[in-house]
Amino acid sequence: MRLRQLVIATSEIDVLAESICDLFELRRTFSDPELIVFGLANVLIPLGDTFLELVTPVKENTSAGRFLKKRGGDGGYMVIVDSPDLEQERRRLETVEMDIVWHENRKTDGIHGQSLHLHPKQVGGAILSIDNMTPTSSWLWAGTDWRKDINKSLVSHLSGVNICGPHPDNLLSNWEKALGKKTTIGSNSINLERSNINFIMNTQSQSEYVSAFQIHTEKRSEVEKRAVSKGFFTNNNIHLGGIDFLLVE
Repeated sequence: MRLRQLVIATSEIDVLAESICDLFELRRTFSDPELIVFGLANVLIPLGDTFLELVTPVKENTSAGRFLKKRGGDGGYMVIVDSPDLEQERRRLETVEMDIVWHENRKTDGIHGQSLHLHPKQVGGAILSIDNMTPTSSWLWAGTDWRKDINKSLVSHLSGVNICGPHPDNLLSNWEKALGKKTTIGSNSINLERSNINFIMNTQSQSEYVSAFQIHTEKRSEVEKRAVSKGFFTNNNIHLGGIDFLLVE
């Protein structure tokens, strides 16, 4: 199991997509028409074979619209992990009484994509989706031709996500249960393949929310200089779309 896609809800999808692509030298690859079922439009941006997704409401009374109103602006909305055996995950979730609120099951051009969205109130901090692709090298949510848009000149892949709350131990326990993972005593992170999910104490708010995405780079200094020049560097961090982008070497 590994982190495969991180999602930002935004009210300015084109502006944010342009800013992210310009800063990190990335390219937009796909917009999924199927998301209209949620009242959303989206943009997918590949970082290697991981993805940033931006979503924006295009209809009234959507969960993303309510999220933006409650948060008062853009923010981290969803965490998507890639599992090799979704049927096994579904059976495991039944045994731990985690509710599945949406099951996507789509076949296109020889690719079979599935996802299980878990009840956000049972998980906390973000919507969690456990997904599976056949073949495993594909990622149908980004279309079938995303590899042509990969550019690793500055950053290579998403490597982690930070989730904040006043009770991070409770969040960690919920996510362990949701993902079927156990951490060592005293750890505040769930380690996945090439990635991690971290739970951070926040004493300033009672809210649980995604605070940061981690991106792997071998050009930290260059990326930070670009962020400063473009006005995206705040409190020693790159800040875009309501979250911090943490550079990991």
